[in-house]
Amino acid sequence: MPKPAYIRIADELRQGIRDGTYPPGSRLPTLAALAGAHGVSDIVVRQAVAVLRAEGLVETRRGGGTVVRIRPPVRRMAMERYRVETGPRPAPATSFTHDQRIGWHEYRLDREYERVEADAELAALFLLPPGTGLLRRRFVFWARGEPQQISVNYLPWDLVGGTPVADPDREPWPGGTPAQLAYLGRPPTRVEEAVRARMPEPEEAETLRMAEGVPVITVTRRMFSGEHVLEVCRDIVIPADRVVLDYSLDL
Repeated sequence: MPKPAYIRIADELRQGIRDGTYPPGSRLPTLAALAGAHGVSDIVVRQAVAVLRAEGLVETRRGGGTVVRIRPPVRRMAMERYRVETGPRPAPATSFTHDQRIGWHEYRLDREYERVEADAELAALFLLPPGTGLLRRRFVFWARGEPQQISVNYLPWDLVGGTPVADPDREPWPGGTPAQLAYLGRPPTRVEEAVRARMPEPEEAETLRMAEGVPVITVTRRMFSGEHVLEVCRDIVIPADRVVLDYSLDL
């Protein structure tokens, strides 16, 4: 069974994007030109372009036609990145600045702090009763002037209340959360992460300046000190086209 015309046109344009015929930042041919070349109506071409836009390959600009998206730099994340925060550092750094390969002056951290009570899911992650007091911290991480990830993490209030860790004016803190736990006398000894993929919520897509059709990677993290869970991150949210997750196991 032959493919619909709009699918065939989308396939051809997608291949052109992949092989460099239409490099990042370039414009696709106009709707009229594509319609004439393929002997179809403008409506069919619009359907083809909509397919590519939903895949995050192109974006349509008012008065600027349809442009091939410029892919943001991809960062690699591995469990070993936390060693940057727990080991000696010649200069201020966190796992984020290490992943992004940026200096401290290129790093920006937007933050919102509030005291909350653990819901059922958070209580289960912390191994604590529901209603336990927590410090909720929402961060937006920036590198080189661009927002790169959102992180919402929680710390037990009875651990951090009244300490510099609960003071948003102390952020960004060199060494990040592991260094903060070490400052409190409870250095982390183990990190667990669960990775999922989903489509972004509207607020996430707007905050991270995401193109249409791009999913996000979400990482739920727990930091342990001995047998105690001292931090839960629910979640770290990163556009999927900006990250590669690297994991290794010693057997």
